[in-house]
Amino acid sequence: MSREPEVVITAYPDGPYLVRGAYRIVDEDGNEIGLTRRTVALCRCGRSGQKPWCDSSHKLSNFRTPAKTPRSSLPHKKDDPGGRPGLL
Repeated sequence: MSREPEVVITAYPDGPYLVRGAYRIVDEDGNEIGLTRRTVALCRCGRSGQKPWCDSSHKLSNFRTPAKTPRSSLPHKKDDPGGRPGLL
Protein backbone atom coordinates (compact mmCIF):
# COMPACT_ATOMS: atom_id res chain seq x y z
CA MET A 1 0.00 0.00 0.00
CA SER A 2 1.54 3.35 -1.02
CA ARG A 3 1.27 6.34 1.24
CA GLU A 4 0.71 9.88 -0.03
CA PRO A 5 3.56 12.30 0.71
CA GLU A 6 2.93 14.36 3.81
CA VAL A 7 2.13 18.07 3.66
CA VAL A 8 3.26 20.09 6.66
CA ILE A 9 2.04 23.64 7.39
CA THR A 10 4.00 25.48 10.04
CA ALA A 11 2.89 28.79 11.54
CA TYR A 12 6.15 30.72 11.69
CA PRO A 13 6.26 32.88 14.86
CA ASP A 14 5.17 36.47 14.02
CA GLY A 15 5.34 35.58 10.32
CA PRO A 16 3.89 33.50 7.49
CA TYR A 17 2.59 29.96 7.19
CA LEU A 18 5.32 27.77 5.69
CA VAL A 19 3.94 24.97 3.50
CA ARG A 20 6.23 22.01 2.79
CA GLY A 21 5.68 18.75 0.95
CA ALA A 22 3.65 17.58 -2.02
CA TYR A 23 0.91 20.23 -2.01
CA ARG A 24 -1.31 21.95 -4.55
CA ILE A 25 -2.58 25.51 -4.29
CA VAL A 26 -5.66 26.61 -6.22
CA ASP A 27 -7.21 30.04 -6.75
CA GLU A 28 -10.80 31.03 -5.90
CA ASP A 29 -12.01 29.49 -9.20
CA GLY A 30 -10.32 26.15 -8.53
CA ASN A 31 -7.50 26.74 -11.03
CA GLU A 32 -4.17 25.35 -9.90
CA ILE A 33 -1.46 27.94 -9.28
CA GLY A 34 1.83 26.80 -10.84
CA LEU A 35 4.55 26.32 -8.26
CA THR A 36 8.30 25.93 -8.64
CA ARG A 37 9.28 25.23 -5.02
CA ARG A 38 8.64 22.46 -2.50
CA THR A 39 8.29 25.08 0.26
CA VAL A 40 6.28 28.31 0.05
CA ALA A 41 5.42 31.05 2.54
CA LEU A 42 1.76 32.11 2.66
CA CYS A 43 0.75 35.52 4.02
CA ARG A 44 -0.68 35.40 7.50
CA CYS A 45 -0.87 39.11 8.38
CA GLY A 46 -3.11 40.11 5.44
CA ARG A 47 -0.85 42.94 4.31
CA SER A 48 1.18 41.27 1.54
CA GLY A 49 1.17 42.95 -1.86
CA GLN A 50 1.63 39.50 -3.45
CA LYS A 51 -1.18 37.51 -1.79
CA PRO A 52 -1.36 34.65 -1.14
CA TRP A 53 2.45 34.75 -0.91
CA CYS A 54 4.34 36.41 1.93
CA ASP A 55 6.38 39.46 0.94
CA SER A 56 7.63 40.20 4.50
CA SER A 57 5.04 42.95 5.06
CA HIS A 58 4.50 41.43 8.51
CA LYS A 59 7.86 42.92 9.56
CA LEU A 60 6.91 46.47 8.52
CA SER A 61 3.45 46.22 10.11
CA ASN A 62 4.81 44.73 13.37
CA PHE A 63 2.51 41.70 13.02
CA ARG A 64 2.43 39.53 16.13
CA THR A 65 1.21 35.97 16.43
CA PRO A 66 -1.98 35.74 18.50
CA ALA A 67 -1.62 34.13 21.93
CA LYS A 68 -1.74 30.35 21.86
CA THR A 69 -5.15 28.77 22.41
CA PRO A 70 -5.22 25.69 24.63
CA ARG A 71 -6.09 22.63 22.53
CA SER A 72 -8.99 21.77 24.84
CA SER A 73 -10.76 25.01 23.93
CA LEU A 74 -10.44 24.61 20.14
CA PRO A 75 -13.68 23.89 18.24
CA HIS A 76 -14.39 20.24 17.42
CA LYS A 77 -15.50 18.93 14.04
CA LYS A 78 -19.14 17.97 13.80
CA ASP A 79 -20.15 15.10 11.57
CA ASP A 80 -22.68 15.59 8.83
CA PRO A 81 -25.74 13.28 9.03
CA GLY A 82 -24.76 11.98 5.57
CA GLY A 83 -21.50 10.62 6.95
CA ARG A 84 -19.29 13.34 5.51
CA PRO A 85 -16.91 15.24 7.76
CA GLY A 86 -18.48 18.51 8.86
CA LEU A 87 -17.15 22.00 9.17
CA LEU A 88 -15.87 23.53 12.36
